[in-house]
Amino acid sequence: MYNITLKNGKTFSCDSDTTIFDAALKANITLEHSCLKSRCKSCAVRVISGKTENIENELVLSEEELKQNFVLSCNAKPISDLSLNVEDLGNIKFFDKKIVPAKINLIERIRSNVIKLTLRLPPTCNFQFNSGQYINLIKDNIKRSYSIANSNNTNQLEFFIDKYEKGLMSKYLFEDAQINDLLRIEGPLGSFFLRESKYKNIIFLATGTGIAPIKSILDNILEVSNDYSKHIFWLFIGAKFEDDILWHPEISDDKICINYIPVLSQQSGWTGQKGYVQNAVLKEEINLENSQVYACGSSNMINDAKQTLIKNSLMEDNFFSDVFTESN
Repeated sequence: MYNITLKNGKTFSCDSDTTIFDAALKANITLEHSCLKSRCKSCAVRVISGKTENIENELVLSEEELKQNFVLSCNAKPISDLSLNVEDLGNIKFFDKKIVPAKINLIERIRSNVIKLTLRLPPTCNFQFNSGQYINLIKDNIKRSYSIANSNNTNQLEFFIDKYEKGLMSKYLFEDAQINDLLRIEGPLGSFFLRESKYKNIIFLATGTGIAPIKSILDNILEVSNDYSKHIFWLFIGAKFEDDILWHPEISDDKICINYIPVLSQQSGWTGQKGYVQNAVLKEEINLENSQVYACGSSNMINDAKQTLIKNSLMEDNFFSDVFTESN
């Protein structure tokens, strides 16, 4: 049995057959996470001292991250005592994961390759989540993960869903699904949600359907505006063309400061911000030392945004992300 120490002094024990994440969870300590399948970087932690072994080969950490002793807590098991440069999620309330039935309430084609799916839940199921989390959608033996796009104040759940070539769930949702089809959802899952923050600037970066969890967070912010009036919020949505942006915020609360900045890379005649969302953040000259960043979308955007913003004074611990990956 090995001793694992976090940078805030919390400790727990872990044997050589258990992952860091699972051992922490058994000790009622929750670390950053998302897929828990070694396919994203949400659970990446830096090992300050000690040695680990991977359960499976992982392909998501860069050579630079490996040199800096990063491991995935969902995949790494200790082979000595460890000191980790990470803190737990503190007093954030996690709702119990459960599987509940859900019926399709609406399928709206908003782009040729994107639908907005609305599911209604039984009124007695009391399904609760933190805005920004995701669920697994289950159809027969197919299970896929989708971020919830609305806040936690209704018995309906909304999703923005991409069409993937040869995707099994995509084929069902885009070609065969009907109103009132009975499905199941499993959740809530993940740790992509807004933290309590002492920092002035809260920056959101999104590409594609990565806007879903950020929309959920912003919907919640606007519903409880008094709790967030001390912050300045920035929303950067990146796309090739204006029509590719899946959601434009409607901001009517003068108690909340939300700066919405669409960033387009290929729109002719566009007079707004151009290029990539992470570079647009730099152009706004936001004080990154007094900022937190929440990024959701492609792995390329997230990896580049993290490197770029940290190089420009963002503290590494203040970058939170949710990578969207393709399944089949």
